[in-house]
Amino acid sequence: MASGFFAILDDIAALMDDVAVTAKIATKKTAGILGDDLAVNAEKSTGFVSNREIPVLWAITKGSFINKLIIVPVTILLNVFLPSAIIVILIIGGFYLAFEGVEKIAEYFFHKKKPEKKLTVEVLKQDPDLEKVKIKSAITTDFILSVEIVIIALSTVLDKSLSVQILTLSVVSILATVGVYGIVALIVRMDDFGYSLIKGSNNKGLFNAVGLLLVKSLPIVIRILAVVGTIALLLVSGGIFAHNIEFLHHILPNWPTMLKEFVLGIVGGIIALVSIAIVKKIILLFKK
Repeated sequence: MASGFFAILDDIAALMDDVAVTAKIATKKTAGILGDDLAVNAEKSTGFVSNREIPVLWAITKGSFINKLIIVPVTILLNVFLPSAIIVILIIGGFYLAFEGVEKIAEYFFHKKKPEKKLTVEVLKQDPDLEKVKIKSAITTDFILSVEIVIIALSTVLDKSLSVQILTLSVVSILATVGVYGIVALIVRMDDFGYSLIKGSNNKGLFNAVGLLLVKSLPIVIRILAVVGTIALLLVSGGIFAHNIEFLHHILPNWPTMLKEFVLGIVGGIIALVSIAIVKKIILLFKK
């Protein structure tokens, strides 16, 4: 009986070793998209008043965990019973991300800002309905990015046992969520930490200088993240198209990979944007 118990422990230890190795490989494979995930979610998690930043971020983080609780088992089941469906889901998700990226660009260049609304910015930031919309948008985007992360992680363990696949995807999902939103939390609280340093230093010395730098840097960081997040959406979507649509995989072979994926993301976003606009007009015609 004792030998059987130790044999079980040995099997568990061997399984954990396998999972540690596969999780490390999977994390390296998903590093690029995790960077994109960080940029996109940091941009989506900002723009709230100070006392709402952490509650909003916590709501998005819980949504991210729920996303992965759904995605991991569904991905495993699809891989076993209907592997072709994973490609279809990825491409649909790619169009959603491309749409979001192109919509942001279109709003920046073509949406006229109304001066009279400038005074109500702070009120809008505290609007519960607007907050719910932003949280829902962030969780939806996280869902698409999480699908990509889980599927890339799965591709590194296709030759492993089902138990190793499940544990590896679970470990990568937890690390991705905790890592991404932990860093996002640090970013959105930069100014509060800066104010604490300024207050504690009595407006003098090195800590005061560091505090001022953090406070002044936050708006710049947020603007940079807005740009990087939009580019990330287009790169991720373009990468999905290039890797999963055979024709696009072989098109423009001499172009740099990033440029090709960026262009494919823009084209996919334009197609999605135009298609949605046409569908909306058709619905309005029927309503009339």
